[in-house]
Amino acid sequence: MAEERYDRLKAGITEALAEKPKRDALYTAMKRGRDSRRAAVAARPDGDAFRKDVRATKLQCIEKLPELVERFAGKVRERGGTVYMAKDGAAAIEYILDVCRRKNAKSVAKSKSLTSEEIQVNEPLEHNGINVIETDLGELIIQKVHEKPYHLVFPAVHKTAVQVAEIFKKETGQEIPPDAGEIMKVVRKYLRPIFLNADIGMTGANVGIAETGAIVIETNEGNARLVSSIPDVHICIMGMEKVVDTVEDALKMVMAHPVSAVGQMLTTYVTFMAGRSQLGDGEGRGPRETHIIILDNGRSEMRDDPVFADALNCIRCGACMNMCPTYGVVGGHTFGYIYPGPIGIPWTAAVHGLEKAGDFAPLCISCGLCKEICPAEIDIPMMIAEVKDRDSQKHPAPIVNKTLMMAENFAGLGSATAPLSNWMLNNSLFRILLEKTSGIDRRRKLPPFARRTFTKRFRELPPDTSSKGRKVAYFVDIYANYNAPELGIAAVQRLREKGCEVVVPPNQKSSGYPFIGYGDLKRARETAEHNVKALIDFARRGYDIVATEPTAAYCLKLAYHKLLHSDDSRIISERTHEIFEYLQLLETESPSPAPLKGKRFGFHVSCHQRPMSSGLAAMEWLRARGAEVELVETGTCCGMGGTFGLKAGALGYDLSQAVGDPLFRKFAEANVDAIVTESSVCTIHLKGGTGMKVYHPLELLFQ
Repeated sequence: MAEERYDRLKAGITEALAEKPKRDALYTAMKRGRDSRRAAVAARPDGDAFRKDVRATKLQCIEKLPELVERFAGKVRERGGTVYMAKDGAAAIEYILDVCRRKNAKSVAKSKSLTSEEIQVNEPLEHNGINVIETDLGELIIQKVHEKPYHLVFPAVHKTAVQVAEIFKKETGQEIPPDAGEIMKVVRKYLRPIFLNADIGMTGANVGIAETGAIVIETNEGNARLVSSIPDVHICIMGMEKVVDTVEDALKMVMAHPVSAVGQMLTTYVTFMAGRSQLGDGEGRGPRETHIIILDNGRSEMRDDPVFADALNCIRCGACMNMCPTYGVVGGHTFGYIYPGPIGIPWTAAVHGLEKAGDFAPLCISCGLCKEICPAEIDIPMMIAEVKDRDSQKHPAPIVNKTLMMAENFAGLGSATAPLSNWMLNNSLFRILLEKTSGIDRRRKLPPFARRTFTKRFRELPPDTSSKGRKVAYFVDIYANYNAPELGIAAVQRLREKGCEVVVPPNQKSSGYPFIGYGDLKRARETAEHNVKALIDFARRGYDIVATEPTAAYCLKLAYHKLLHSDDSRIISERTHEIFEYLQLLETESPSPAPLKGKRFGFHVSCHQRPMSSGLAAMEWLRARGAEVELVETGTCCGMGGTFGLKAGALGYDLSQAVGDPLFRKFAEANVDAIVTESSVCTIHLKGGTGMKVYHPLELLFQ
């Protein structure tokens, strides 16, 4: 069963990788979304701070959701509407069919509704002889080719103008040039009689307002206004989590949706509907009807789940898809069931079952970027880790994941057996055997091991007598200990030069992030507890904790406290620093620019740095020493995803290279002497993908 699942997933990836024009178009669309959002956020008076406001509002509303839903329903009824609380999709569909039968409806015109996609409403209506027409252009396109949405906001983003023109040529019999303007002329003419003659209009709702009983519908095409106003019967189906308390709360969502989705300050058509005009009554026509279906479908269980409750804060902007590195290559048909992309993993688990979510959860490479762009600051990566963890009870992790979760053990063995281990890693026959037995791709060049580890070398350093009161506990992690001990020694020397007493707490383990990334949360918590215990006495005695590996700092500063929720993990979080952030705090005078004067570097920010320093401190440190530094990025992950890019084949190396390809090209075009990054795993990927020299900033001082 597990092998079949991975075979299906790999087949989808392989197909996507083979369609380069299609994935190039998808990448371009996702990057345009990221870039537009960045520009729009920069133009807002509050900048990125709106995210905290959105999150606070959503948390307050979800906390009192049952009360808000009852108030909302009461207000809708006061305004003459009918409210139906649907336990699940089947109940919602049966209610809709009852309305259709009572009204003798033959046609339903729909505007875009993710909730209706969730319960797959079209098929049962059509099975009962009702013609269902999607009026959103993207939804109409995929309806005509019998596909699922590719993206929450851009359901047909994978279709070219040539393909769309051909779709409507078949539908209308007209010759249509592959031009957006010409296509739209034909579509408008095609849809006009549908709007005018539909028996029932069906919409979703972006927001429901408990204070007034109004729903808010946002579109860029205006179709929802026609669908909801022309037919005598309007059915709105909405998830219960869309209900907020006040009009002011709703306005926060209305402002957050378009900025996050496409970089628009406001959606073109924002409609507040509270009841319906009686225009058209009489002359044999009955009263106009409004039916609001409030869907549960697993949401109550989500609200009671300590991990998945955070998913209810989703405002359906699709920003996480625009940012996700693997989604940007394979798209929503491989990376999704009905809800695609990162947020689609926990949502699918909650409303369609863990089995379906587990089918595409391995596409999350745990870069964490979806959390950094989410307007509600949802910790999507930790929810995905939980999905993987729960799914592993039935589907144990593949051998390669287990191998990578034992990285520290293998690094210790490699160091103890160097230089033999290094010879073996460069032997093609051994690499083939390693790939077959462990799943590590034979093409990935791994860093050599050092026989004398950092911890051994540190013990041999002469005692430092120049401390001026600052005390630092250095968290080493794997790379600086077993592969590049000179990097760790350089960090200690720089700290000592700044007057710091530096200790290396005994018994520390590696950060253990692969346990989070591959969904073994039991061992992730055990590792977090172990390292917190190893560091807490030093922290309580006034030591600051410094790490040279961004992922290690990320774990100490963010992930461990999320896993443990303890006072000790909070203290560790507060006292943790990245190396250059800390050196910058200690800088009291401008250093000589001589060491790096005349050098030009392209800087890569690793994913786990983004919620911390974003590499700014390291770049300033290099510039202060005379280097010219350019930030080179595509706006998303380089593709390595921690250890994901070490894995063999489609669900690893091949996908990793495809994600990284645009970044590799940007570095090639940047005209720099070398690449600089603080991440050891990004270093592996960038070296392999560009053929350029890649350095940690500290390494530049002893080249």
